[in-house]
Amino acid sequence: MEEEGPAEATIDFVPALCFVPRGIAKDKPDKIVLTQEELARVIKETKDRLDSDGEHEDDDEDDNENGMDVDDENEDEEDDDQNEADEDVRSDTRSINDEFGFEQYDAEGNIRVADIGNIVDPDHQLPDEDDDSEAEDEIIKPTDNLLLVGHVQDDAANMEVWVFNEEEESLYTHHDFLLPSFPLCIEWMNHDPGSDKPGNMCAIGCMDPVITVWDLDIQDSIEPTFKLGSKGSRKKQKEAYGHKDAVLDLSWNRHYEHILASGSVDQTLILWDMDEGQPHTTITAFEEKVHSIEFHPTEAQTILTGSADGVVRLFDCRDPEFVNASYVKWTTPGEVEKVLWNCTDPNYFIVGSNDGSLHYADKRQANKLLWSHKAHDEEISGICFNSEVNNLLTTTSTEGYLKIWNFNGTEIKPVYSHDFKMGRLQCMKQCPEDPFTLAFGGEKPPRCRVYNIKNFEAVRQVFGVGGEAQE
Repeated sequence: MEEEGPAEATIDFVPALCFVPRGIAKDKPDKIVLTQEELARVIKETKDRLDSDGEHEDDDEDDNENGMDVDDENEDEEDDDQNEADEDVRSDTRSINDEFGFEQYDAEGNIRVADIGNIVDPDHQLPDEDDDSEAEDEIIKPTDNLLLVGHVQDDAANMEVWVFNEEEESLYTHHDFLLPSFPLCIEWMNHDPGSDKPGNMCAIGCMDPVITVWDLDIQDSIEPTFKLGSKGSRKKQKEAYGHKDAVLDLSWNRHYEHILASGSVDQTLILWDMDEGQPHTTITAFEEKVHSIEFHPTEAQTILTGSADGVVRLFDCRDPEFVNASYVKWTTPGEVEKVLWNCTDPNYFIVGSNDGSLHYADKRQANKLLWSHKAHDEEISGICFNSEVNNLLTTTSTEGYLKIWNFNGTEIKPVYSHDFKMGRLQCMKQCPEDPFTLAFGGEKPPRCRVYNIKNFEAVRQVFGVGGEAQE
């Protein structure tokens, strides 16, 4: 009798997070309503796209124009094939909202919200029962933050929209929607292309090279509002454009609100014109994967990048013709995992490496690090500056620890270290209205947690912040 091998470990973790500022979201998000005819049409269109998946995979092989490693591309395609096979097995047991097989849509297979008649019901009314707690939870208050949580569970990926109210100390899931593949980064934007009013949108970068953009004021979306990039289709005579591999980081330009930047495994940085849905500028001055990017807080043309070759590059994007040839750089040991501008003095920035080191630099001093410090034993997964306390810095690592630091231009000192028992901490984000409130994503329950670091006595003592917060 053969012995059974150990059961395969269940995958369940949060790789990406993003806060939405208060007062942005609709109090009652629109809901998707499909008629029987529309449902039948959507299913038919999806089947047609599934039939053409093999043709798209062949196109990907033929479109290897970027000097990428063919073996790596073939491995990605094999993974895609396996995911599609797994999806076919699951299709019989999916709920109605998951019946359309989003993971298998090609980049041009958009069921755009605007293209499906009568899907959005703006007059949808919630149950008018004062004692119905579920109905009350449906209403998003002006004092609520939304917390966007990318969640991976086994071979399924979705984004959960949580509601966080700091004053009421409440945190709950409002709704969620399926993602086309494993989420790697999430960026919120209030620019809605095609509208003259501010929007409530989020862009999501995944293992798939196509960026999906979702309207957060629509609750039960079955497809993103639009996509950035395409794998192309020989059959439909559509050319590929955009990235050719996974999207690792996103940064929205708050000065030129139609511009979104994306960094990829394909060793490029793309500045997207969202109004046109096309790349505006493609930067190729990288020798490795682009792990982290961030636009400067006050200089709209300046973007900071960190890549797996250990080099931090600073680009001035005003002249697309020379952007690849003219940039300032800093060299660090190891791979760059995170770059972040100091919000209290944006002449400075910090770099987090895969070996757990932190490096601090001045953008006016090329290739000079002001200080370096071995902060963690594993790679840096999150960095936050505190906008209210100039010298307060928080970091997380995949080793599982949150660490709080007291720093200046010449040195950094540890203040406090805490293990939330969430396993590997994959990400950390800061509440826009309260820089002491942080959200963490991990791999052990509760997997996503919001915490105010004023709870730590050491923080109150060292930085002189009063009023003990409640967990």
